Amino acid sequence: MKRTLIGCALASLLLGGPAAAAPEVDEPTTVHVNAIRKPELRKYKSIVAGLDAFDEYHALAPKVPALQFRIRHRTGITVPDPKDALGVRLEGDGGFVLPIALDSARLFTVPRSEAALDANSELVLNQTRRYYRMVPYIRTPGLPDNVRRLGDLRLECKVLIGIGKAEIPMLAKLAITGVLRTSDWCGFFDRKDYTFSFTTDEQVVAAVLREGERSEELKTEDHSFSVALFEPGWSDNALIELSFEEPRVKPVTTAALTGTAAETPRTAP
Repeated sequence: MKRTLIGCALASLLLGGPAAAAPEVDEPTTVHVNAIRKPELRKYKSIVAGLDAFDEYHALAPKVPALQFRIRHRTGITVPDPKDALGVRLEGDGGFVLPIALDSARLFTVPRSEAALDANSELVLNQTRRYYRMVPYIRTPGLPDNVRRLGDLRLECKVLIGIGKAEIPMLAKLAITGVLRTSDWCGFFDRKDYTFSFTTDEQVVAAVLREGERSEELKTEDHSFSVALFEPGWSDNALIELSFEEPRVKPVTTAALTGTAAETPRTAP
């Protein structure tokens, strides 16, 4: 249990900070963030550290062509519809701005740029961090939506750790390394009771790790599941099958169908 809590705490530390106030309105066709209080952002140098980790450990997920990031809602809160189009850009000193293309699935890639590094840039989303966050997205093509590949998750952890180590202070890094007793933070999660937590959009009701004839039920909680990432005996090609809670469908009443809801029954004249 203690090891699982460490994994959850570490994931939370690396994925995002405290909540902030709601966003103010920006122009619908821009990605400017000047009017947004506490926008979601990450230092570009930490993103580069994530790119480096992706390249170094790419063999964990060789069919994933490039590191992508995804804009996702924070779980556990009601997220209002954004009043302006979501937008991402690199923004730095001296007026440096580099817009980032965002696709319909809210996925984007971040280029390597010496100019962005020289300008001490930040990767900025034009929405407040209270509702959104930008997270690594690593998925082998062709898998069903409810299936995650273990090697993809292992690489995702490596990227998260790479980004996190570049962002947090040296004393915090030393403290975490001391608690884990290893500088390989992802490798720490190598036994059944040493698990790392991953967040999902839907509420998870079951998660099963499968490879060949073997299977193992994983712990789930609300919008997350936990797995011993580097437990020996499970290859990168092992798959995690997730079962999600069925969407709640509001029952349709006769009154709703006839349009007589809240009306008083009428009698013949």
